This record gives sequence, C-alpha cells and structure tokens, in this order.
Amino acid sequence: MSDQTNIEWADSTFNPWMGCTKVSPACDHCYAERDTKRFGRVEWGAGKPRVRTSAANWKLPERWEKQAFWFRSCSHCGWRGELPSGGACGVCPRCGWAAATNPSRRRVFCASLADWLDNEVPIEWLVDLLDLIRRTPNLDWLLLTKRIGIWRGRLQSVLDFRPGSGAGALAFNWLDGRPPANVWLGATVINQAEADRDVPKLLAVPARVRFLSIEPMLGDIRLGSWLQLSPSAAFLAGKVTQEMPAWTRIGSTRLDWIIAGGESGPHARPMHPDWGRSLRDQCAAAGVPFLFKQWGEWAPVDPCMPSELQESEELAGKLVDGMHRVGKKAAGRKLDGRTHDGSSAAQP
Repeated sequence: MSDQTNIEWADSTFNPWMGCTKVSPACDHCYAERDTKRFGRVEWGAGKPRVRTSAANWKLPERWEKQAFWFRSCSHCGWRGELPSGGACGVCPRCGWAAATNPSRRRVFCASLADWLDNEVPIEWLVDLLDLIRRTPNLDWLLLTKRIGIWRGRLQSVLDFRPGSGAGALAFNWLDGRPPANVWLGATVINQAEADRDVPKLLAVPARVRFLSIEPMLGDIRLGSWLQLSPSAAFLAGKVTQEMPAWTRIGSTRLDWIIAGGESGPHARPMHPDWGRSLRDQCAAAGVPFLFKQWGEWAPVDPCMPSELQESEELAGKLVDGMHRVGKKAAGRKLDGRTHDGSSAAQP
C-alpha cells in the first residue's frame, strides 16, 4: 500500500484486502501474516474474515493513473519512478544524466498481504478490484497467486454476480481468450512438484505476460519446454505420456519472466546456490529474463573461511549444507558476484 516499494520487481504495492489461508509450504513462515499482526484486526486462516482496506487506499491506483505521464525509467542507472515536481523531463533524479529518462509504466504488485484469487474473499471485492484494473489502463498490474487453478471459477463468479458491469465485461473477455492488456499474471511455486502442478495451469490462462515467482526457493526446479517458444521434441513427435516430466508435455506457450529468491525472517530455510544457478542458466539459454531477488537470511559460505572457524561453537547452527546464516542485508542479492535484474520485455 505504497507509492514505492522495496520489492525489486515492482514499483508500487496495492492491497485491496488483507488476510489469507496457508495453502503451500511456501506459506509456513508467511511474512504477510507476520507483518499484518501490527494492524491487530487481521486474522489468518480458513474461515477467518478478510479485511478490506480503506477507501483512501483504494484511491491510490487512480492517482497513479492520473500521474502516469510523469512515470519514467532511466536507461543509465536503472532508476524508476515519478519525476519530482519541477524537475527536468529528461534528467534522472538519481544519477543526473540528461536525456536518460524514458516514459515507462508503473508496475503495481497487487495483494502483497493477501491473494487476489482467494476464494474466501467476498466476490463483491473482486468485482471492485477488476473494475479498478479496468479503469487504470496505464498501470501494469502484477497479479501473483498461489491459487492459479481457480482462476476460471473466480472470474466466472464475477461474471455471474455482475454481468453488466465493467468488471463483468473484463471477466467475460478474459474468459473468452482476450486478457486485459495491463495485467501480468504470475504464479508462486517453490519446488519441482509445485511447478509440475501449477505451471501448466498458468500457461493455460490467456495473459499478456506470464511469470513465475519462485520464492522462497526450496528445491531445484527444471523448467524445460516451459521456457521455450517451440514445442518440446516429445510433443512434436506425438510421444507424450503422463509419466513424462510435466515440462516435456506442452506446446508452444512459454513463461515470459522468472523471479527467484531465498527466504527471509526468523525461521528462514536456506536456498542452495546451485538451484539459483540452474535457473539462471536455464533462462539465459532460452532468452527469458531472470531476476534474482535475494538470498534471504542465508548466503553461500565464504570459500576463504577457515575450516576451524566453520567448526567452531561460534557458528553452531549458522552453517547448513554450505550456507551461512548472516542475515538478509549481509547476504544481499548477488548470484556469483552479479546482480540479475531481468524483467519482461513487454514494456520499458
């Protein structure tokens, strides 16, 4: 619920409501549940009421829409944001380079403290959200979910509930294969089993941009044909069987963007460096943008660390499978010495 966010793959966040039910091991140490406790009135879990945010908060995206002309990105330093009042149109407020800023589109991560497809949310609220998305065509809405399998059912409920509304028209068109031009649709997966289950569901949904958020990354993931524009060899040969890995069983639709990162927080689980390296290399080979968000609480052990220190009582419990618990800030977000900030080519 902010004009700006520290989330590396978005420019702003908007929460239409708060609260959710845990549906995956990814949710075990949910930051959103932890963060919303400060609001006092948000309860998490099945059967618990979701909390709709204030009317003032719902007006934020409309304000961003009105200010869309002033949203820019810098081709020199990567800065993104609104030009300050009175600032020169072509000068980056961060690096000062002249003629470095270009018109861009604000990326809004929707429901960072909830799930936009949560089926315990009143359908009226989803109607209001889709209508808001319809009225803000100059914002790119990043709709991320752990419930991609119920997309069709939720949109059908919107259409049934309010068929003659703007939201109803959006739902009808989307269900008919005409997705909103300002929606990027994402699914969260954390390991191969979840990828095998949910990536085909994501690829079956019409969308301008489809992305994966693999955070926290809790296992090695092979994406195979899901990153390729051409069908897999097995698919072309007509030799696909249900026993084959899921990523070999698809046609030509592919993922457009991959985000990955480790877990943060007091109970964070380590992410093996080889998992991140494998994803990076898979994306590079397929020409798919890759963003490494963070290591989380754990970072690879410094190869220069003396073995006696690694075995000392001082580091007991802080070293696991070649990973060292150093804290999120110290761990940083460089993978093999490099920052990976790839993003979808759908817009600047």
